[in-house]
Amino acid sequence: MAVLGALPPGLRCRPIRETDWEGVVDCLCRGFPARNRSYWIHALTRLSQRPAVAEFPRYGFVLEHAGRIVGVVLTLYARYQGPEGDEIRCNLSSWSVDAEFRPYGAMLVVAVLKRKDVTYTNISPAQATLKANRALGFRLFSSGQFTFLPALSLTQRSCRVVEVRPDLPELAMLPESERYILSEHAALGCLSLICICDGAAFPLVLMPRRMLHGVIQCHQVIYCRSLADLSRCAGAMGRFLLRSGILFCFVDAKEPIPGLVGWYRPNKGLKYFKGPRPPAPGDLTFTELVIFGP
Repeated sequence: MAVLGALPPGLRCRPIRETDWEGVVDCLCRGFPARNRSYWIHALTRLSQRPAVAEFPRYGFVLEHAGRIVGVVLTLYARYQGPEGDEIRCNLSSWSVDAEFRPYGAMLVVAVLKRKDVTYTNISPAQATLKANRALGFRLFSSGQFTFLPALSLTQRSCRVVEVRPDLPELAMLPESERYILSEHAALGCLSLICICDGAAFPLVLMPRRMLHGVIQCHQVIYCRSLADLSRCAGAMGRFLLRSGILFCFVDAKEPIPGLVGWYRPNKGLKYFKGPRPPAPGDLTFTELVIFGP
């Protein structure tokens, strides 16, 4: 990154305001020509509808030069309740800087990474940004993906799967934090499920996707407590999904997952984090994938 003394006159980094939307969309369209304007308008609209998290910016940061937006990074903040207290995560998304100002692009990310108590994630890094990610201190939390056929997994007789709805009695078996994850992701278009095994409840969130160049419908795991729990529930989940004709699922992983029938693809869907608590593989809650769409 260029030193501060070498900054072009009039270049500054600041939080995104709602009055910036048109300029932000213009910049993102220049940086991601495969995405149309409606995609980015939808993304910003979704961000505007999410609850604010403390004093953190709702949308992210821009690089502005002489009144024109020349760089953007979107930020998706979420608060999580855990056994060790509240945790805040920030998913960095859609980092785009016009070619003329690319030497100063790291200013955007540096502006975000000031808090040491926040866990930052990058779940869709462009190949050209991997070196910059590592230089900024990001580390892998998932190094591949595992595609599996859940219906081929063994199923305990006592296991059953139910789809979440507001009046579902089984929701009472989960802590409030997981009830919130299930209800919010169902509202965002995901499939929220509860697997009941031997009197215990296991939350699952799946997102409809397609594989093999869009030919085959499948589901991506957005949330499970652990990959071991996913393996335990896979058989019952697979039989539930068969009712809708879904055979395949995939999940982030570092290696093949015991108990699941499928194949591991290393270096597929690399995902990075920086901060005190790396997300577990299989936890993509409240990230750009869910909020913006694939």
